Amino acid sequence: MSYMTRLIVGFIGTGLLVVFVLGLSKSISTGFAGFWGGLPFMVIAILILGLAIYDFWDECVRRPKK
Repeated sequence: MSYMTRLIVGFIGTGLLVVFVLGLSKSISTGFAGFWGGLPFMVIAILILGLAIYDFWDECVRRPKK
């Protein structure tokens, strides 16, 4: 797969994941669970999103070593 294709598809996929997880976290925190009930999920979601963004950078943005 070409570099530009990997960059575009990786950005779209990572962006959709980030939007979904942040929306889910917001709905849990503002709903029945409240802020303190949703806090553990928020912390875990932020860590996982950090890993997903790092993976996008590692696989798609960084040029492969030749």
